[in-house]
Amino acid sequence: MSVLLISDLHLSEERPDITEAFLFFLKHKTDHCERLYILGDFFDVWVGDDGMGVFEHRIANELNKLAEKGITIYLMHGNRDFAISSTFCRLANCTLLKDPTLVDFYGIPVLLSHGDFLCTQDIAYQRMRRLYRNSFVLFLLKRLPLIVRRYIGRKLRAKSRINKKNKAASIMDVTPQAVVELLEKYKVQFLIHGHTHRPAIHELMANQKPAKRIVLGDWEPNGTILKVTSGHFGLEKVY
Repeated sequence: MSVLLISDLHLSEERPDITEAFLFFLKHKTDHCERLYILGDFFDVWVGDDGMGVFEHRIANELNKLAEKGITIYLMHGNRDFAISSTFCRLANCTLLKDPTLVDFYGIPVLLSHGDFLCTQDIAYQRMRRLYRNSFVLFLLKRLPLIVRRYIGRKLRAKSRINKKNKAASIMDVTPQAVVELLEKYKVQFLIHGHTHRPAIHELMANQKPAKRIVLGDWEPNGTILKVTSGHFGLEKVY
């Protein structure tokens, strides 16, 4: 048996290639999987469950079919889809996780996160994150007309693309000290996150012991999966 983790698919109708890669993954890569964790930015943008169309319902249905096979599915918010709520989760038959969340993988305690709050050098981004993750602001956003929320979503995506071009790569990566502090806060030696689109397994020291930070990749040009079995963590490509 195994546990699979993915993140940063940025699913949208505009990228049918990524959608097909995800469907291929569900059909061909989930044998012997008992749990699937999706660590944020599953969708490229999410303006609210009431904005679900044919595409979003299709994705929810595919996840539900996977869950009906006995695979438990967990979903974590990312910076693009933090407005996903109970309606989608009910249709997809998945459980929404807090960020960060502590889990057990075959006897090993592991901390899971989308990872964006660890990019502490990107001060402008962190300021925006605090604003949009504020419960009162989110309450107000969800009550805006759908057409307004879609407009805001398009603006945020455009701003994100500009920021990626203009900001130094080091600023948009996680801050090493923030990682150590998080591991020591939860007293664990393993952290798995996404967001940065830089799949790798990093070794470091935390709690005065060797630790690992495992970064999930995005799905362009092809998807990255983290497969966890008893005592082993391995990054793989979808195809």
